[in-house]
Amino acid sequence: MLQQLQGLQEDMLKAQEEVAAMTVTASAGGGAVTASVTGERRVQSIAIAPDVVDPEDVEMLQDLVVAAVNEGLEQVDRTMNERMSAFTGGLNIPGLLE
Repeated sequence: MLQQLQGLQEDMLKAQEEVAAMTVTASAGGGAVTASVTGERRVQSIAIAPDVVDPEDVEMLQDLVVAAVNEGLEQVDRTMNERMSAFTGGLNIPGLLE
């Protein structure tokens, strides 16, 4: 039983490392703003379509950037939760993924 738990722990660590190494890309505004986020929840890059830059509407651009970054972070969270649920069987164990 101890060997099974050690194997499970190793598999979980490997899955966490795989997610940390990945990069997801998310967009907002129909692709007007694109953000790339690493599995470590770091913004790697932001691309803004030139036609979206309107000096009269900076707030819209700011909202699109925030939306794209948040979507990227949510994708990372979903991926981590999906990977970990394979090990936890969908159990919600406080502190397990934090």
